[in-house]
Amino acid sequence: MIDIETLKFDEKGLIPAIVTDADTDKVLTLAYMNKESLQISMEKGLTCFYSRSRQELWLKGETSGNYQHIVSITADCDNDALVVKVRKDGPACHTGTDSCFTKLLFEGQEPEGFSLEGLYALLMGRKENLPEGSYTTYLFQKGIDKILKKVGEECTEVIIGGKAGDKAETVYEIADLAYHVMVLMVEMGITVDDIRNELASRHVIDHKVKQEKMV
Repeated sequence: MIDIETLKFDEKGLIPAIVTDADTDKVLTLAYMNKESLQISMEKGLTCFYSRSRQELWLKGETSGNYQHIVSITADCDNDALVVKVRKDGPACHTGTDSCFTKLLFEGQEPEGFSLEGLYALLMGRKENLPEGSYTTYLFQKGIDKILKKVGEECTEVIIGGKAGDKAETVYEIADLAYHVMVLMVEMGITVDDIRNELASRHVIDHKVKQEKMV
């Protein structure tokens, strides 16, 4: 590990900090730290920045509850920029979005890799804009009962595929189920982070199975 004294702060005593999601590598925000806010961040394990507009320190989440728990802080090759990997308690942006970077400026020919977060964002866009001819638009317009019905139907299809031992068919139906479940999540305001956090909080050992083995 390097020493904080080796970092190169600019003429205003600041260093840029690129905050990313530790689980998805998604860029959440670009903020600035001075030596004091960096030290606080390291002591608390929570991101603390320096506001250039207000000219004061601010602990992310202190008023909103959207704390960012630090996994690691890494300096670049010149020691004049930082990458801060975090696990967050809520939206990273003050506007309520998952990331501050939401305004597409240019899109090249290389397709973006698939991610659950990307699919979730796409579904949110469908719900907000309701483009004509979209199946997702149709589901949102029909409402919760239709969405729940489709989730139930896809559950049945997964069971049929699994019972038949058809791996390819089961994979196909699980993908259909996952899509419809995510439509339900968007409809109910449940985020990917909500599910990830719930899974992370659960015990690894299935106590019921453990008890059965002891009988």
